[in-house]
Amino acid sequence: MSRIHHDGPVIVGGGLAGLSAALEAAPRKVLVITPAPLLEACSSAWAQGGVAAALSADDAPALHAADTTAAGAGLVEAEATRTLTGDGRATVEWLARLGAPFDRDAGGGFEVSLEAAHSRARVARVGGDGAGRAILSALVTAVRAADHIEVWEDGHLQALIQDATGRVRGVLIARGDRSVEVLAPAVVLATGGSGGLFAATTTPAALLGEGMALAWRAGAEILDPEFVQFHPTAMDVGLDPMPLATEALRGEGARLIDGEGRFLLGDDPAADLQSRDIVARAVHAARVAGRGAFLDCRTAVGSKFPHEFPAVFAACMRSGLDPRETPIPVAAAAHYHMGGIAAGSDGRTSLPGLYAVGECAATGVHGANRLASNSLLEAAAFGRRTGQAAASEFGGQGALLPVRAGADLPESALAELRRGMSDWAGVVRDTAGLTALIALIDRLDAKWPGAAPVTAARLIAEAALARRESRGGHWRSDYPQTETRARHTRVQREQAAMAPHQIELVQ
Repeated sequence: MSRIHHDGPVIVGGGLAGLSAALEAAPRKVLVITPAPLLEACSSAWAQGGVAAALSADDAPALHAADTTAAGAGLVEAEATRTLTGDGRATVEWLARLGAPFDRDAGGGFEVSLEAAHSRARVARVGGDGAGRAILSALVTAVRAADHIEVWEDGHLQALIQDATGRVRGVLIARGDRSVEVLAPAVVLATGGSGGLFAATTTPAALLGEGMALAWRAGAEILDPEFVQFHPTAMDVGLDPMPLATEALRGEGARLIDGEGRFLLGDDPAADLQSRDIVARAVHAARVAGRGAFLDCRTAVGSKFPHEFPAVFAACMRSGLDPRETPIPVAAAAHYHMGGIAAGSDGRTSLPGLYAVGECAATGVHGANRLASNSLLEAAAFGRRTGQAAASEFGGQGALLPVRAGADLPESALAELRRGMSDWAGVVRDTAGLTALIALIDRLDAKWPGAAPVTAARLIAEAALARRESRGGHWRSDYPQTETRARHTRVQREQAAMAPHQIELVQ
């Protein structure tokens, strides 16, 4: 094993959050570590909708904050949300200056679209449904041109390095068949979400919640890990991951129907634009009942499909389906993790020296149910703030503690875990299913101790079992009521000697 000293922030993750942080950390030297080439295996590049921000004359950050709070089902933190929505316009303009080719209206302003649970059209998009890849491509170009940034595109995070005081001092990285200890004054985790833990997902399968798991193992506080958002219109065409049919289609008037052509959520044209948890449960219920679920775009989009929603159109055509003529079969699939490493709007976590940003972080702006297209805004806006904060870190002199990586989980075991997560921690949960899931996790943990995906799954499952209510994306069929008092779940590994399977929950 080799060791290097880096005099500046180390950022683990190459999505929108990580690259925004890297750019804003200048002039400090930054090392970005990602397990795959930039633009690959990150959710940012797959995002279709766009960036939510108050950009129109009839909109305001306060209105955006109110919609965010309403969607979050009582668990949205007001100060963080005001910061996020207040940064909206400046963030979109910063991305545009970097080269993000947002759609423009006739007057040169940002073209905005309506998505579910927004009271205004406020989603700045690119090419109808290509925002994520176009925006991230602009940042990748800027990062590759930046003198202060070095990128490793073959590094897999194995553990966090700490000193005797608990401060995070670096990361243990696997590069091919060798391990490298990278010591740095600040570590920024931008490792993405946990969608790959589920058999039905719209996210890259490599996203397994490992950043959250390793942060918890180091003693960082984890916030609300049970809250996973399931997107109601994943295309059910036999692919893994499942292609996404963007919510903007419903914003244009596309409707959800069953196999007999009946509206899933009623005749009201606005019914399909309710919050994602409501729509996802309707889709799930229709499929369980054998009625099927389909997104009918024939009238609302029709012949405009190829040029207004080219990514969705191409995915349909590759699957032998023409959405101009045939409704798209859909299912609810794991899409976004609202919970994660507890962090502020500047990325600071409960551990000195450790920052978290993007989907692996829980900043309080998504609560129990993320408002559509707030994720790209959070990644860029809080990514910028995190980069600036991490660049101000210096020091860390204590003796280093020994560091050890957990076991690698083989593909067969991961496949079993993914099936269990979708079956028992999916759209609808109950005591029996979650208990069965935890028994599966116990078995996997005993055979492959310390495997990060298993730890991440346990954090989600045990918190879901402990929350005996239904709220936002967390729906318990045996506890369908919503408690009057909204309480966060906080998970922290208080003792370094605690076994990985001992999760302490505090609500």
